[in-house]
Amino acid sequence: MVEGANVLITHQFHPTILRAYDIRGIVGETLHDQDAYMIGLGFADRLRAAQGRHVVIGRDGRLSSPHLAAALAEGLVDGGMKVTDIGVGPTPKLYFADQHFNADGAIQVTGSHNPPNHNGFKMVMGHKPFFSDDITQLGVQVAAGVDQQPGGQCQEHDLQADYIATMLDAIGLNAIGLLDGLDDKTFIWDCGNGAAGPSAMDLTKAISGQHHVLFAEIDGNFPNHHPDPVNPETLDLLREAVAKHNAEMGIGFDGDGDRIGLIDAKGRQVPGDLLTAYLSRHSLRKTPGAQVIFDVKSSLAALDAVTGLGGAPLLWKTGHSQMKTKMKETGAPIGGEMSGHLFLADGYYGYDDALFAALAVLREMVVSGESITAFVDSLPETFATPELRIPCDDTIKFDVMARVIADVSAHPDADQQDAADMDGIRVTGDQGWWLIRASNTGAELVARAEGRDEAACAMLKERIRSRLKTAGLNWEG
Repeated sequence: MVEGANVLITHQFHPTILRAYDIRGIVGETLHDQDAYMIGLGFADRLRAAQGRHVVIGRDGRLSSPHLAAALAEGLVDGGMKVTDIGVGPTPKLYFADQHFNADGAIQVTGSHNPPNHNGFKMVMGHKPFFSDDITQLGVQVAAGVDQQPGGQCQEHDLQADYIATMLDAIGLNAIGLLDGLDDKTFIWDCGNGAAGPSAMDLTKAISGQHHVLFAEIDGNFPNHHPDPVNPETLDLLREAVAKHNAEMGIGFDGDGDRIGLIDAKGRQVPGDLLTAYLSRHSLRKTPGAQVIFDVKSSLAALDAVTGLGGAPLLWKTGHSQMKTKMKETGAPIGGEMSGHLFLADGYYGYDDALFAALAVLREMVVSGESITAFVDSLPETFATPELRIPCDDTIKFDVMARVIADVSAHPDADQQDAADMDGIRVTGDQGWWLIRASNTGAELVARAEGRDEAACAMLKERIRSRLKTAGLNWEG
């Protein structure tokens, strides 16, 4: 019998850590071991109500992850759960474990691409993302009190070989001759000392070609560069290596391996929306007219490319949980975010796995005979900003967004044709479109603009600046 069983234990989480897609905070400030324990105990309470008992857990390579994972496991065990701990690895390996074991729930301890002193939890229940209202309700339940239960246990399991073998089998290595198709080509892989390093090493040993893997050793200090492949500065070393080795392309990963960044042979950063369009060709050859899901930050160039291929592009809310939910709802074979979360459900599980996405890029190159560099060259010239990250405190960012949306409603742009507020606000007019939304993973707003020409893009960027100023936020970036 668990000591204290049937005695309700209450806990208040710091209000900033319960986010839309996951739970995230600053270790030692807003996130502590006791929070991890109560997340485990509260998750167990929810899972028991759903007649579930088996939970898989994993963790990334951050310095705080071992003790947070230990506290999480303790809470789950005290909640009566059977826990399988798969140890250190990328978040998609945790998603794989959820499917492999047919678990009732899964939790990864990870700070993703956030600074080293941040950490958090990505959760799955019933093979579906546990997010938004689920996380809110978890906070309510824990505040009201949850109890301990007997019968819990924890065991470790190494499924690295199964994870790698499943990816290689799903990509169809032998069937398409990928082993031979890469012989004369060079590729650079930058793991950024994140959790994807060992898996990238295992994959590159299994395929042909010349592969140079950078920073594969997991190190929570991130001594070489921060693992955030959306930020162009974090890809500088990858870009240099591509040029040095005359490589076909460079592949980068974020800290927990669920986002991909890509540098083509010309040194250009290929955003996730264009990469999604490139990879959609595999599914559209098999299923003409299939839907392809893009997040609201995506370029018209990516949407138009899919339309030109006979596909049906659909814009949806940013966020890995939102995108995976929409993928299941629509049955779309592929979806992708500009930030590098790619969701491949055609022959795979449909969760965001940057390692599998990298293999899919190699497959498309071999099957189509067209590199990602040639694909980008074939697109019309675009005039778009990258993701513009605007610092904004967590406590006010949603209020700022509410004021922006109200301002657009009261005072539309002169040429405004549409204003979509499914996720922040995306305003489309004669000259292009602009977007502002609140990040759910950092203390910032995210903005983007795309115009018909360079002047239009600059004008739309000024509209972003003006809307923010009206909402009380001065941005000089």
